[in-house]
Amino acid sequence: MVNISRTDYFPTMVYQFDLPNPDGLNASLIDLIYREREADKLGITKSNTAELGSWHSNTNLHKSEDYSAILSHIHEVGGHISNELGYARDHELIVTAMWSIINPPGNGNRMHVHPGAIWSGVYYVQTPEASGDIEFVDPRTALLMNQPKYLPKRKRPRNCWTKINYKPVAGRMLFFPSWLYHGVDSNMATAPGRNADRVIISFNINQVKKKK
Repeated sequence: MVNISRTDYFPTMVYQFDLPNPDGLNASLIDLIYREREADKLGITKSNTAELGSWHSNTNLHKSEDYSAILSHIHEVGGHISNELGYARDHELIVTAMWSIINPPGNGNRMHVHPGAIWSGVYYVQTPEASGDIEFVDPRTALLMNQPKYLPKRKRPRNCWTKINYKPVAGRMLFFPSWLYHGVDSNMATAPGRNADRVIISFNINQVKKKK
C-alpha cells in the first residue's frame, strides 16, 4: 500500500455566535436603527443597493452609548478569537467601525471586502424568511482560472467548496476575515410593512494595544 498523507494549510475561518435570549436586545436595536434612518434619511452608499431603497448608516455607531450592549457581545467574541488564535496579549480586538443596514424587499449587497481591518462581522437584528443569505466565496484566484470537474450528483469535500451561504438568523453573529469576499442575496421577504426589512449591524475590528 502506498503511504500517502495530506496536510491542510491556509484555512479561512468563520466564527458563529448565537446570543442567548436576544429578543429584548433586538427590539431595542430595531428602534435605534429606524430612529437613525429618520435622522439621516440619505445615509451613505457602500455595497448596499441604495438606488433600490437600501439604507446604510454612518460608520460611527460604536461611539454611541446606545449600542454598548451589542458592542460588549462583539468584544466578548473578539476576546475568544484572540485567545484561541494566540494573538499578542498586550493587544486586544476592538471595534473600529460599526454601522447598520436596512434592506427592504428587492435589496441586497454587492460582493465586497472590508479594507483596513483584520476581522469583520455581522449581527442579525431582524431576518424575515427569504430576506437574503450572506455568501462567502473562495478567495484563491487560482480557482477562477481553472476549476477541476467533480463526480456529478455527489457532494464535494468541504475543502473543495468554492462558496458557502449562511442563512440569516436573528440573534446570530458571524465573524470573518476582512479580506474575504462576500455579498448578500436580494431580500425576497413578503411580510407586511417594515417586518419584511432585513436589518443588521455590521462592524470592522482591529488589534489595539491595551491601555495600561
